[in-house]
Amino acid sequence: MAGDLIYAFRIMRLPLLDAGGAAIGRIDDIVVVPGRSGVAPRVTGFVATSQRRRIFVNANRIGALDTEGARLRSWDVDLNPFKPRDGEHLLSADIIDTRVAGEVVSDVALRPTIGVRENGWEVAKVRLTRKGVLGRRASYRLVEWNEVSGLFAATTEMAAEAARLRDLHPSDVAGVVRSLPLSQRQLLAKEMDDDRLADLLEELPENEQLALIANLDLDRLIDVLEEMEFDDLADLLAEMPAQKRTEVLEAMDDEDADVVRSLLSYAPGTAGALMTPDIIIMGANATVAEALAQVRDPDWLVSIASQVYVVQPPFKAPTGSYLGVVHIQRLLREPPGTELGRCVSKEPTVTPNLSDREVAEFLASYNLLAVGVCDTAGHLLGAITVDDVLDRMLPADWRQRRRQAAQS
Repeated sequence: MAGDLIYAFRIMRLPLLDAGGAAIGRIDDIVVVPGRSGVAPRVTGFVATSQRRRIFVNANRIGALDTEGARLRSWDVDLNPFKPRDGEHLLSADIIDTRVAGEVVSDVALRPTIGVRENGWEVAKVRLTRKGVLGRRASYRLVEWNEVSGLFAATTEMAAEAARLRDLHPSDVAGVVRSLPLSQRQLLAKEMDDDRLADLLEELPENEQLALIANLDLDRLIDVLEEMEFDDLADLLAEMPAQKRTEVLEAMDDEDADVVRSLLSYAPGTAGALMTPDIIIMGANATVAEALAQVRDPDWLVSIASQVYVVQPPFKAPTGSYLGVVHIQRLLREPPGTELGRCVSKEPTVTPNLSDREVAEFLASYNLLAVGVCDTAGHLLGAITVDDVLDRMLPADWRQRRRQAAQS
């Protein structure tokens, strides 16, 4: 859309598009949550109608928002019914048409923001309309969001706390959460955005993860777990009681559940249990420009986006034969039209039965940020990043000890 401001009424008339640009529904409403003190309310997602269902589309899943519509980043669509949560505001249902000291909210203007991991939108201005008298036209004015901040106030103490923690690093959030009694932790978990709660879970030991999510209903639990990295998710599910694990896997997206089951099949403490299959995989005929487009996607972790794995088809783990890797520095040095097959490095890989200590030694020996994992036939199964190896090698209480040292 042209300009810096995007008006809610324009968005709520747009089609919802799949990753290929085909219309699969329409946008009905916009979900916002309050920010911490002095920070604008933020868009967490959109309510849409698709296949006669009213669904929620996380803002992180929107790749483009323009006059053509709201286009999804991927082909995945969660068709579970939309359920509003405490602390959320629907712009159409809750904010627009609200009276403010003799005026009425007639529209809300959003502006794009750039977050740590993704692009997003926040409330910028509110359009207030005053009804005309004696035949005069109605008048309107645009005000900054903080001039009417009461419209977006947190509804509960825990919703306010979730807003305060929203922009902190997940590691810092974990430190705050661990200082709370369990009952308050669980209340806070209910108020947090799905992606933020997933980030928090990845910063906690599995036993604390299980305690934190114990009171979430299954639909909410699945929404949160599907935001986690596959390797972290597999570690968490491995600690669940068997019946609960089966229930969760059956409720997940079939493709994601298959990936997690595959990871769970590897013995703990091995490369297979440590790897993630969610990496950048391309063919030898793909170009440097295409690879850089993938690397620029903010959804990729930094450690994953530092290299592109080149294989023969299929291009999804388990792939065809592994050909090698192209690091981002090499991509930046080559002309955009160069095929990846001409700049690939045949770096060694590890097997899934290698111990996690042996993987750590391998990464240190070759000075790698990540290493591919291949089966005996040379098919790429996934990759292991150095941050996951460090997490596994350090003592179980290393996060808690680091926070204590920082506070002393």
